[in-house]
Amino acid sequence: MTTIRQRRVGKGTEAAEDQPSEETNVKPDGKILPDPPGGKLWNILSIIVGGIVAISLGLLTSVYVATLHENDLWFSNIKEVEREISFRTECGLYYSYYKQMIQAASIQQGLHGLVYDNKTESVRTINILERMNVYQEVFLSILYRILPIQQYLEPVYFYIYTLFGLQAVYVIALFVTSWLLSGTWLSGLLAACWYITNRVDTTRVEFTIPLRENWALPFFAVQIAAITYLLRTHLQPAQERLTLMAVFIATFLFSLTWQFNQFMMLIQALALFILDCLDMLPTAKVTWLYIIQISGLLLVCVLQFFNSMILGSLLISFNVSVLIARTIQKNLKKGGLLNRLGKLILHVLLVLCLTLLINKFIKKILNLESDEHIFKFLKAKFGFGATRDFDANLYLCEEAFGLLPLNTFSRLSSTLLFYVYGFVLFLLTVAAVIVAFRNLSGSNQVSFKEKKEEYTVTLKPDAAYSLVHTVLFGCLALSTMRMKYLWTSHMCVFASFGLCSTEVWKLILKCLHLYTSQRTQVIKYSIPIITLLYISFKFWPGIMDELSELREFYDPDTVELMNWIKSNTPNTAVFAGSMQLLAGVKLCTGRTLTNHPHYEDKNLRERTKQIYQIYAKRSPGDVHGILRSFGTDYVILEDSICYERRHSRGCRLRDLLDVANGHIMDGLGENEPDLKPSSYPRFCEEIKKNLPSYTMHFTRVFQNKTFHIYKLAKHK
Repeated sequence: MTTIRQRRVGKGTEAAEDQPSEETNVKPDGKILPDPPGGKLWNILSIIVGGIVAISLGLLTSVYVATLHENDLWFSNIKEVEREISFRTECGLYYSYYKQMIQAASIQQGLHGLVYDNKTESVRTINILERMNVYQEVFLSILYRILPIQQYLEPVYFYIYTLFGLQAVYVIALFVTSWLLSGTWLSGLLAACWYITNRVDTTRVEFTIPLRENWALPFFAVQIAAITYLLRTHLQPAQERLTLMAVFIATFLFSLTWQFNQFMMLIQALALFILDCLDMLPTAKVTWLYIIQISGLLLVCVLQFFNSMILGSLLISFNVSVLIARTIQKNLKKGGLLNRLGKLILHVLLVLCLTLLINKFIKKILNLESDEHIFKFLKAKFGFGATRDFDANLYLCEEAFGLLPLNTFSRLSSTLLFYVYGFVLFLLTVAAVIVAFRNLSGSNQVSFKEKKEEYTVTLKPDAAYSLVHTVLFGCLALSTMRMKYLWTSHMCVFASFGLCSTEVWKLILKCLHLYTSQRTQVIKYSIPIITLLYISFKFWPGIMDELSELREFYDPDTVELMNWIKSNTPNTAVFAGSMQLLAGVKLCTGRTLTNHPHYEDKNLRERTKQIYQIYAKRSPGDVHGILRSFGTDYVILEDSICYERRHSRGCRLRDLLDVANGHIMDGLGENEPDLKPSSYPRFCEEIKKNLPSYTMHFTRVFQNKTFHIYKLAKHK
């Protein structure tokens, strides 16, 4: 089991700081007033300074997480096999394709090996580029081969430094988004500082480097920054076209690098849909964003050899349904309050029905079942009936897919982030309700516009989008802990924007009858600066201590296992075992696997459930027959799974298998009435007794404190 031990010694001018809000620069006839000469010079200087601060903070964050990774593992000093073992579970699987491309005789042979892969799933040839989002590994490996850096930089360092470099892009994008929303780069500085000081809850890149989200989230942040700029008013046509291009590129790269892209963008599409229905965003721009999402996803679909899971995504069905429904209901935004509410209800129902019909039709045509486990999981998670489905329960029992722990909020509150976020969220939600009500009930168009102007100062389109975005992704994070990183990073942006926003403080002071322009400006800058000083004094010593703490990677049992496999088994040997361990086996030894952690395939899920019968109550003959049907030569048993104590009764892997097989679970506790005792003992326990009924099928060839390897007899 892997442990860590103590190391032994041996963008545009509209966002410039101090720029007046967009409304104050516009004449009543819609023309933009020119900036005074002194103000223009100050804006340019502010942009330069803010840009330098943003880039500096991004680079510092990159160096910070890289140093933490080195200090935690002593990565520069450990052996190559230990470095590879440190890429745990699916991280190791993804990195193995980068290693495979690097070691291939040529780029063409490397690509051929990925398109016609017969080592990731035994007795099957699969297209890795279709099944998995590994184009980033392909691109990096090609880049490494053609650049003259092989003598100076090892492949593994080129890989991890690229990921750490993307953290710089991530922080810069968050910085720019907050700057665009508030109009001052001080807001971006605060957002970046909050991101760094809340690192435990905003990123996990330093210990899960190859994880798909670490590739994708920086591009998602860039996309949000571009959307924020796009939603500003009075953009020139050229600016709008360039921004739409930036949104498309960021959307495409985000979609290309993460298999869960469609679900994240579906939430984004829902945010756009809500705001469009409430007349809080320009319809034309929303339409472009729908089209960009569809086109970006379809381009990825082509690159992934027409991956059916993408074609059958809810995102494509939803966006197409919205566009169809909009053409059917052309007068959606006309009429009084009750009239518009009735139209909106019909519109929502029409979109919902069309989405379900289109999605069901596509899945029926394509015979698509790749994502059914996700919907089974969601159904069970939200209480729509209990399930004995093995795949759904596998997710339900993982902490990462559970509710967000309450201690998350105490950590976020210690930096003042959560307090400020809650304060800004409340204010802008109230403002949004007022604006939405006025938009829907404005029968007198002239007075509506006059009154609306008073409120849109505090809720411009970009701020409205940011509000709904953070609410929806907050709901996702609360329901599924693994998705908190999508919320907490934007939380930093949203809170810092609110604290540095002229409109927010103007609204507060007007409500308190204390408003003056000078007082607003003083508060707008003084409170963020005080917050930054508090964060610096409180957390700087802890960051320094963290950077000075030196540890060392230590996992001798897994190292011994991998070395034995490489030295004592043929290159063509097929290994069965847990998904997480087999990813490491492929990376460290290059042997063929029966199953792996990339779970987005129905056949693989069924195969994994069969392989896992090694931890169920089955006869040795049954287990041998199952394993041999997948071409297995060796099976690896792990004591940490066979005698698992990490999960409570009912969530241990052996319990999930027992319930799925209709058997009573081990230990004290209740069982469902229709479960029955098994006729056989637990395989992983009984095989260690070397009984004749087991030794005729399995021969132990390796063991240590954690792992046991058995060679399968070849008889039929």
